[in-house]
Amino acid sequence: MTPPTDGQAADNNDHLVRSDNPDHPANLIPSLCAKFWKLGWVTGTGGGASIREDDLVYLAPSGVQKELMKPSDIYVLSLTAQAQSLSQRQRVYLRRPAAHKPSQCTPLFLAAFTRRRAGCCIHTHSHWAVLVTLLLEAQGPGNDREFRINNIEQIKGFGRGFEKSGNLGYHDTLVIPVIENTAHEEDLTEFLEEAMVKYPDTYAVLVRRHGVYVWGENVHKAKTQCESLDYLFQLAVEMKRLNLPWITDIEPTTPKKS
Repeated sequence: MTPPTDGQAADNNDHLVRSDNPDHPANLIPSLCAKFWKLGWVTGTGGGASIREDDLVYLAPSGVQKELMKPSDIYVLSLTAQAQSLSQRQRVYLRRPAAHKPSQCTPLFLAAFTRRRAGCCIHTHSHWAVLVTLLLEAQGPGNDREFRINNIEQIKGFGRGFEKSGNLGYHDTLVIPVIENTAHEEDLTEFLEEAMVKYPDTYAVLVRRHGVYVWGENVHKAKTQCESLDYLFQLAVEMKRLNLPWITDIEPTTPKKS
């Protein structure tokens, strides 16, 4: 049977979202989105999350209150079928809930899965992320394309980069690229992909006046990095209010020899 596309009625395939395992993607996405809603990251119906398990991609729908989402609301897509599609803008869904619309975040999530082999991608509308992009914007053209911060302990929550082992250290500089917002979210895709090429070690991309996309090789790492990043964004806003610099030159402290 040919997998259903955006313009076709989807075969139910409800078995793809039925599981007693709380860690199954169809159960985990609603659980995560409810937590993100409590944090103020997905206010209204904005933001979302997607999880990849081998060839299958599980996606939160559009227009659903994130704290009320159920496993039956979840879309399922095949990466292999999508790669074989003649039109990359036409999604090939194995399961598509009749009552919902696909998220416009879908192509951006797919970019993380195909270009970074991520296992999870999270999109938030955190007001700390938005404020950081506004603070950068106020610095003027040429100084507004990157968020940079160093010598902060929470930087250790980030990996060193794609296919690299270990995490960043306290003295390392975390760099997150910023792309401009577009009227339609799916139109952000090419700019997010360009940022991935220009910043091969980044695990996140800020969208000015919009929010942030964060990914990791699994749910645990994506969630950890998203939480660490939001902490750093909030800290950066407070530092700016106190006229404290985000980049500092601190001499490493070494233990005394016994």
